Amino acid sequence: MTMAPYRVLLFATLRDLANTATATVELPPAATVGQLRAALVQKYPALADYMPAAIVAVNHAFTTDDTPLTPDDEIAAFPPVSGG
Repeated sequence: MTMAPYRVLLFATLRDLANTATATVELPPAATVGQLRAALVQKYPALADYMPAAIVAVNHAFTTDDTPLTPDDEIAAFPPVSGG
């Protein structure tokens, strides 16, 4: 299967745990956000506790795990947030 690089901008705690602001993972060309989450945890195990609830935005829009991706998308991941 042909794989493609997907670039992900990491913010806040995710950036700190991965020790990088920009992560690159290899995924199939028609990958989903769910596959992206799994690939990030595989490459950066320290993200395991955070990725299930992380907010993932693609091209400035919030997503679900079923959202399809392309290698040219702007992908950003944020830790879960809470407020009061």
